[in-house]
Order: sequence, then C-alpha cells, then structure tokens
Amino acid sequence: MFLLNLSLPEFLTLFAAVSGVVVTLYLLSRARRRQVVPTLKFWVHAMQPVPSSRRRRIQQPWSLVLQLLCLALLLLAISQLKLGERETAQRDHVLLLDASSWMGVQAAGGNNRTLLDEAKARSKAFLRSLPASDRVMVVRVDSLPAPATAMESDHQLLERAIDETRTGASALNLDQAFLFAEQIRKLHSSKYGEIVYAGAARVSAAGRPVRTPVNLRILAVEGPRENIGLSRVGARRSEKNPEMWDIFVAVHNYGSAPRRVPVTLQFGGAPVGGNVLDVRPGITETQTFHFATKAAGWIEARLSLRDALADDNRAILELPEFKYVNVAVYTDQPDAIRPALAAHPQVRAVYYPPSEYRPREDVQVVIADRFNPTPEPKVAAIYIEPPEGSPFRTKSTFAETKRVNWRAGHEITSGIRARDQRVSSGRVLVPGKQDIVLADVEGGGPIALVRPETHAVALGFSPMRGDLRFDLATPLLLANVLRWVEPNAFRLAEVHGSSVGTVNAALEPGAAADPKSIRVLVDKNELPFTIANNQIRFFSGSPGVVRVLQGNREQVYSLSLPEVADADWTVPQAVRRGLPGGFAEAVSRDLWQILAVLGALGLLAEWLFFGRNRLAQGPVAGSATQPSGNAEWRQAS
Repeated sequence: MFLLNLSLPEFLTLFAAVSGVVVTLYLLSRARRRQVVPTLKFWVHAMQPVPSSRRRRIQQPWSLVLQLLCLALLLLAISQLKLGERETAQRDHVLLLDASSWMGVQAAGGNNRTLLDEAKARSKAFLRSLPASDRVMVVRVDSLPAPATAMESDHQLLERAIDETRTGASALNLDQAFLFAEQIRKLHSSKYGEIVYAGAARVSAAGRPVRTPVNLRILAVEGPRENIGLSRVGARRSEKNPEMWDIFVAVHNYGSAPRRVPVTLQFGGAPVGGNVLDVRPGITETQTFHFATKAAGWIEARLSLRDALADDNRAILELPEFKYVNVAVYTDQPDAIRPALAAHPQVRAVYYPPSEYRPREDVQVVIADRFNPTPEPKVAAIYIEPPEGSPFRTKSTFAETKRVNWRAGHEITSGIRARDQRVSSGRVLVPGKQDIVLADVEGGGPIALVRPETHAVALGFSPMRGDLRFDLATPLLLANVLRWVEPNAFRLAEVHGSSVGTVNAALEPGAAADPKSIRVLVDKNELPFTIANNQIRFFSGSPGVVRVLQGNREQVYSLSLPEVADADWTVPQAVRRGLPGGFAEAVSRDLWQILAVLGALGLLAEWLFFGRNRLAQGPVAGSATQPSGNAEWRQAS
C-alpha cells in the first residue's frame, strides 16, 4: 500500500495534531450543571477551594478510541490510500478489438448477435473492471491495426469508440496487431499494463503471431466454424470468339466436413448457368461457364446455401460492352485494304471514294489512301502515302526497293521485329517539331511518323499493296495503329471478383522488364505495387475497384468479397484469459472510497452510542427547592 496525495511523515503529523486536539477536549472538565438536591448539608460554596490529589481521567475512553479511529480513516481517504505499489498507480492498456470479416459470423446461442457484438460486450466489461486511473487505447484490428482512440481514462469515450466499430472485409493479421501494441506500450513506457485481445482469434496463414507478447490477455468469443464461400470469380473474353465470355468461379471449403454446393450464374437477373460442386474440407473447387453477350451488364455468381458467413456467398461483376471501331476508308482501291481490316472483328469499315469525303460524326477513325481530306478530320486519321498539301510534308519520293528500319519504343511499333521488310516505292517524310519517327527507309529518311497532338499517323508507303500484304508485320502494324488511335475499343478486358487484401495478378510475358508501362489505379489514384516472377502484387485494405493497365490489356479487380481467415490461432497456456479477477489480479486499487464510508459510519456509531447520553445528562431548568441567591455550590469531597 501507499499514499498517493501525502507521504507517511505528513500523514503522521496531521494525525498527531488532530488526535492531540481530540484528547485535550476529552481531558477538560465537564461544564458545571444545575443539580436539584434535597439538602445542602453535604455541599459547600464553590468559592472555597478544596484541595484534591486525584488525577484527571478520561470518563469515556471507548468514545475517544472510536473517534480517533474514524479520524484516521478519513485522513487516509484524504491521503488517497491505494493498494499496490506507487509505480503502478496508473497503468496503460492496449485493447485490440477484432474487426475482421470473420467477426460478422453469428455467435453461439442463436440470439441474432454476431461475434463482434460479443467482443464489444466483453471489451466494455473489461473497461468496467479497471481502476478509474488506468488508461486504455482502443485499436480496431483486421489486416492492419487502426487506432480508434488515444490513451484515455475517460470510459465513456472508450465505450463510444467500441460501439462505433464495424466489421471490415479483410482477414485478421494478429502478428501485425501484437507488434503494433508492443510499440505503443514501449512508447508510453508502460511496464504493468496489458495487451488485451477481444475476438475469435481466427487468422490466415500469414497472420499467425510469430511470438506471444508479454502481459497478454484474451477475451475469447465463440461461434460456428463451418463455412464455405466464393474465393474468386473471373470473367474474360474468349480468344476464339470475342463476343463470348469465359466465367471462372472458385469455391473454397473452410470447414471440416465435405459439402455439396449449388452454384448459379445470373446476367441481368436471368439465369445463364449453374452446377453443383462437391467441395472437400480445405480444398478449392473451380467451375467454368461460357456466356455470349455484346451488351454491358452485371453478372452474379451465387452459392445457394446457409453457413456461418453469408457475405462470401455472392459476388457481382460488371461486364463491359463489346465495342466496335467505326472506320471510314477513302480509297480508289478498296479491295486492297479490305482484307487487312476484315481480320479484326471489332473493326467496322465503310469504304468511300475520295470524292465523297465529308466529316462524319459516326466514325472514330478516318483512313485517307493517297488522298488529302479537306477539311482536316477532327478524329484520328491515318494517311497512306499523303500527297502534297496534306498535313505531312514530303521530302522526296523513290521507286526502287528499299529496306525499312522500325524504331522500337512506341506502341505502334510494339511487336514488329521485321528486319528484312522492303518497300518498292514510297515517300520520305519531313517530321515536324512534335512528330515521332516510327521508321526510316534505307539511305533516306523517315517513312512513318506519328503526331500525338492530333492523333494522326502518316505512312510513306502502302502496307496493303505489293508483296507487303503477305508480310506478317502488316496486319500487326495496322492493328497497332488502330489500337493507338482508339485504345479503349481494343483493350483486352479481364474482370475479377476477389477479396480485399493482397492481390497477385499475372502480367504479359516480358512486361516486368518495363514497370513504367504498368499502372495500378483506384478511383484514378495510383496504387503502389511490386513485380516479381512476372506477377504484379498490390494491397488494398478496403472494398473497391482496382484497374491494372498494361499496354492494351486491362485487368479490373472488383474487391467485393471478404477475405476469410481459414485457421484458428492456438492460444498458449500461459496467456491470461477472461476478465481480471478483482483484487487478486489488480496491480493498484483505490481504497479512499471505502475508507471514507467507514470513517463516516464510525462517527455515526459514536454519536449513537455516546453522544445521546451526554445530551441526556445536560442541565435542568430551575426548581422550587433550589436555594435562593446567586451563590454556586459544589459537592463536598
């Protein structure tokens, strides 16, 4: 025990002073009282002193003892006597409240309460078991620890933070939570405080604690463990038929018993597929559905069953529409260009003679074959052997066969590795200040230019004529040009329904060599990522839509599924469990309330036993037998 407000010498000094005053009052003679007697024979005048050899004594010693004891109790209460040590007068605790996705499971008992509700109730009970001087920090934990309060002794503020906690979408990482709590305790130099975890201790393999912290207390909550849910859903256009979608569904059994799971697929509310999967414990079963549509819409995968966690039984993906590129081709030789454009199913080409040129609002690309369109197109344009007067000037022409050297580094020349490509005739172009040279002709100058400002491309030769039309680089060149001028139409879309947390996405071969060409976007904001083994890895702790852009490929991750933990953490035997057991586990406790009550009750008892008797012996009013005169008498002794 120790005194918080006073030291022991100060307390003894005050107690000695108060005790001296009380004892002195008890030693003083009682005040004279009027006494009615039948005779004055044995009484003498008070003015006559009578010698006495008897010492003064305390007439009510038990009253004095009781008063001194009560005064000592009241002084101890004022001095704030505490049980324990002075170093533990104020402790700092870190309360880790589990807010992971698993805490949305219904608690045992069937009272429509979730595990999070049970954890909240136990957290509040822990707060009420603490002394008023202790401080607590409430930290919500799932994949990352998130402090909800600072170190506070205001229990109303702490309970409000507990009530405002909601379940998240990620799995519990208990190792990160314990590391964070230990850092907080070191920051506050808390030697005697506790790290308290309230939750189900359901973790993933990566979230198991590496080591158990000192002074750990577990407030465990129990619930069902059998669960089965969607772990991943994906949609990708078929490589054989771009109008066909391949829908991939993965179902994982987190429980300990095999289950038969009905899987249904709906598009726009109408069923488009279904199957029944037999899923063994701890195993992921997959199913692929095929569905043809050109329209945009929502496709939903659903598991028709009831289990512990309902949030992972349904996933919705948004499928983009099948886009076409409308191309207006102005040429006198449409048969030469038609085969190259017809090879692309998303290209809708309409052929016109140059004399019928006019601006059209329903086209996205204009191809001018040896023709100068006037007025200049407001959309993307491809000039093939542009004549004099066109936006691209000609330096010279040639009619002998020459080799073309392609420059790497631009999207249009991506994948073109032809070193012996030769042209029989063409034009050497004059590049402008903003133009980018795509290719040079042997012994001449630029033969292919791109103007990013106006989305215009100039080819000083015709790749669809002569022997070039049989060259493998010709359709690739045309596809790259159309993809550059209209990237959204030719982007290969992949849509994935996944859980929040860490996501691994496969990249195109060789993409890891150029990380600058890769972007990961969340609501137009860049998300940090890492690349290893031709895979991109990023983390998102909250639901949302993440887009991974790589050249003409776009991967959309709809992070709507909860990240479900698949293992229970085995709590070591040495860890304390449950609420603190009162004074037995208390490091420091306030006693002043008890001492103040005992002191007040003691003074009341002293009054009831001794104070009323003193009043009953008080002076009595005058009587007829009282002797006349003002002389005072005292009993002879």
